[in-house]
Amino acid sequence: MFTNIIARRKIQIFSSFMGKSKQKTPAAAVPTPETGPISIDKQGNIRINILAKPGAKQNGITDIGSEGVGVQIAAPPVEGEANTELVKYLSKVLGLRKSDVSLDKGSKSRIKVVSVMKSDGVTVKSVEDALRKEIDS
Repeated sequence: MFTNIIARRKIQIFSSFMGKSKQKTPAAAVPTPETGPISIDKQGNIRINILAKPGAKQNGITDIGSEGVGVQIAAPPVEGEANTELVKYLSKVLGLRKSDVSLDKGSKSRIKVVSVMKSDGVTVKSVEDALRKEIDS
């Protein structure tokens, strides 16, 4: 019983502290993280989980699954060649500059995270649509 009183008092103190802030951020201004292979990070950049398949005959998007986007790369996994080709290929597919697309994690792994800088017109939906269009072609 004593612990319940302490817990309720902590909630009251925390609530009163949080209640003093009169300004609230509108819900539309805060990016909501999506579930799946394409999401938004804290800075508002778009993150794409990639399942890379280097050494393929040609570049292509193979599938979009719950774990990541399957991408085959026509470059060997030697000295970062496949990573460079991956960034170049994704920037072409998304219609962005190469400087807007960067490899965040997984430089020596087949499981990678690519970041797309936030800009006007680039949304999770537009990225997913561009990737799906590439699968169909």
